[in-house]
Amino acid sequence: MNILQLDDIARLPMAGDNVAIATQRLEAGTTIAAGHQRFALDYTVLEGHRFAVQPIATGEALLSWQLPFGVALRTIAPGAYVCNAGMLDALRIRRLDVALPPTPNFEDRIQPYRLDETGFRPAEPVSLYDHSRSFLGYRRSPNRGVGTRNTIVLLGTTSRTAGYVQQLAHRLQPLAADYPHIDGIVPVAHTEGGVEQPNNLDLLLRTLAGFMIHPNVGAVLAVDYGLEPVTNVMLRDYLAANHYPLDEVPHQFLSLTGGFQANLDRGEAIVKGWLDRVNRAPRTEESVAHLKIALQCGGSDAFSGVSGNPLAAWVAKEVIRYGGAANLAETDELIGAESYVLQKVKDVATARRFLAMVARFKERVAWHGSSAEGNPSGGNKFRGLYNITLKSIGAAMKRDPEVRLEAVIEYGERMRQPGFYFMDSPGNDLESIAGQVAAGCNMIFFITGNGSITNFPFVPTLKIVTTSRRYQLLSQEMDVNAGQYLDGTPMAELGRQMFEMTLTVASGARSVGEQAGHSQVQIWRDWRQTDASQLERLLAAESPDGAGIPIKIDSSVPASKHQFPAFRTNSGYTTDQVGLILPTSLCAGQIARLTADRLNQKGLGREQHLSRFVSLVHTEGCGNSGGSAEALYIRTLLGYLTHPLVKHGLLLEHGCEKTHNDFMRQRLEQLGLDPQRFGWASVQLDGGIDRVMQKIEDWFTAEITAAAVAGRETAGLETLRLGLVSAGPISAEAAHSLARLTQIIVAAGGAVVVPDQGGLLTGDSYLTTLMDKPPHAPSLGYGQRPATPGFHIMETPSAHWVETLTGLGATGVEVIVAYVGEHPLPSHPLIPVLQLTAEAAIQQRFGEDMDLHLTGDSDSWPEQILDRMIAIITDQSRPKLDRQGNIDFQITRGLLGVSL
Repeated sequence: MNILQLDDIARLPMAGDNVAIATQRLEAGTTIAAGHQRFALDYTVLEGHRFAVQPIATGEALLSWQLPFGVALRTIAPGAYVCNAGMLDALRIRRLDVALPPTPNFEDRIQPYRLDETGFRPAEPVSLYDHSRSFLGYRRSPNRGVGTRNTIVLLGTTSRTAGYVQQLAHRLQPLAADYPHIDGIVPVAHTEGGVEQPNNLDLLLRTLAGFMIHPNVGAVLAVDYGLEPVTNVMLRDYLAANHYPLDEVPHQFLSLTGGFQANLDRGEAIVKGWLDRVNRAPRTEESVAHLKIALQCGGSDAFSGVSGNPLAAWVAKEVIRYGGAANLAETDELIGAESYVLQKVKDVATARRFLAMVARFKERVAWHGSSAEGNPSGGNKFRGLYNITLKSIGAAMKRDPEVRLEAVIEYGERMRQPGFYFMDSPGNDLESIAGQVAAGCNMIFFITGNGSITNFPFVPTLKIVTTSRRYQLLSQEMDVNAGQYLDGTPMAELGRQMFEMTLTVASGARSVGEQAGHSQVQIWRDWRQTDASQLERLLAAESPDGAGIPIKIDSSVPASKHQFPAFRTNSGYTTDQVGLILPTSLCAGQIARLTADRLNQKGLGREQHLSRFVSLVHTEGCGNSGGSAEALYIRTLLGYLTHPLVKHGLLLEHGCEKTHNDFMRQRLEQLGLDPQRFGWASVQLDGGIDRVMQKIEDWFTAEITAAAVAGRETAGLETLRLGLVSAGPISAEAAHSLARLTQIIVAAGGAVVVPDQGGLLTGDSYLTTLMDKPPHAPSLGYGQRPATPGFHIMETPSAHWVETLTGLGATGVEVIVAYVGEHPLPSHPLIPVLQLTAEAAIQQRFGEDMDLHLTGDSDSWPEQILDRMIAIITDQSRPKLDRQGNIDFQITRGLLGVSL
């Protein structure tokens, strides 16, 4: 009989634990020797999963790091695969080749932490070195610190200027190559500040202010329209009121007016005027005391707390001993680990402040009908983190046992002293990192078990992977292999190596992520509820049935008058054929974008009438609550995957998200759709960026080759699916004309979808033209496909322009007509958006970006719109802002979505 030694195939995080973590897959029946006892495994145990090494009685705690993470439901014998209900549910979605236990043998039972103030003793700080170490950095003023990079930042003050800063960066990025002391010209585009009365206003302004004066910023251009709920004026006032040293940073506040291209020219001129000045900043020898480390984890696994997090903690301790600082965040990922976090604290007030932040976080999440304990993703559970307690205990290991908690700060609050900080934030990786950067962190340690590839635009990230096997799979994406510790290399040796790498990267060597050339920013997203008063009503809300709303019909325009060529498909006619790369979460988005760009450059599929490849980059799929928010998200994604315009669709997972590929396969099957219709790829499991991009290209090439070439036939308005929306004020005359347009299309047998928020439905003219009484309720949920053609009103949980367009697109509309009463707004990456106005002032100010100016007799306006619309859907013309690259995409979280 082959007997395996426990130390060869598993790890005990701490002596005395009653469960071990398998360091490899162990087959059922495997015999293991642990000290004087031998036992056999009852089921196949996956890598990173736990099995009992001691008898555990009913009601007894299961222990890792000598901390309880669950309670036995029945007696658990040595060798038993330990599992709870959440882990089993998550694994049953996966396509596994192993038998799982039929029932759980332990349950989650978090014991509330009680601070013993009577017995509390302040901890001593870690001893400081009596010698110094240095790196080559960019010395700013004392109020700003020292930068590890010298970057020009193009900052979108709100979501409404995201497309602008992205296009300006695309135009200017090549210039940096001619300036050796400029590390990049980067956009900071995000989803916040675009709707009225945001609940996250204070932290949004604090984050933007922290970005602007960050030591890695050589110059910054902040961009708005001046009309948003959050403006440059508000940001400037916040900076002044809170004594941010803005005058010490080359900067300018730019409010857009006029055409998009003219505004790009204005932005380019401003940035070019800074290039020589920013390039004059030299790297100089600076003390390690100027390093501030963001400690972050994502795609965590069972080994994060054993190898990766302790390694990052070891290096952070070294930085602190040289006088620097480190920042631990992700509030909900410390629930259940409070006893370890507060093991060493400066004083009782700091401990109280930490616990108060945890309680506040739990309360906010509860207002939205969710639990902060629901944080672990499907990827976490697949890799051995069964519940929030296990995840939190591992995450807490980013604090070295010798280091005390020095201070507790708000999201984005500046770190003004050395030492170890805790910062309030959600567990969402990108949202948490944004706060740490705003707090002043100039280096990011990102620990990952699954292989997350997150990068920030102007702060370098060192990615630390927890196992050698995963490092070998993703060697082109990871900087540090912490798995060497599991293989036998002493932690101190690995720590010394990583510390030297930290100084090298801080001195200008490019991290793996910087070399890959992709990054993303997300600020802590707004939450909609401020108490629990609406919760019962919102939870009880039911989805509409999707049936059309009766309206008065205008049959005066013959349907045959407006005909156009369209592709015939198995499900009807469509006006275009597109290849879609659909990321299942935020972390796969940039890879989807890079791949779509590559395939478009190659012209793949053009001869088969495939017009282009599209990626839908968004910020959802991980790090947010489930329930209704998740249902909205899934419905939206599947709406795009099955959209009439999509000829070939592929789902791209990151690999560790809640909504991974197997999760999406299950949802497709529940809807009666064949998953084999679509392509599937994984950034992590397919071996990293280069390999997954090649896999995606190979799949599309094969599909295009095998597919029949569709021909065009003549179609009419009965095949048209139109989205209709307005932004800003709309005159009664214009609203009446859009109502007549609606009547014409519906009379022909087509479909028109209008959002329930926006100027179109707030006045009387549009609806009174269509019906005698307003409808009782919307006919569609956000992103819901209509059950019948006709007139539909879609629920829109927010007035966010991009979220509205995203929801309309998911309903299946093939073109969107947008009336502009304020200023043009970003277009859609898949659906053409025709932006028009009847207002002379809007045309005069923004005419370069308007697709149609309605003039003459208003009775002719519906015809003008139809003519231009048909020109766009038949490729005779293209929406101006789409052509100029001012596009955006963002899925709503609804009224109950909240970051976790």
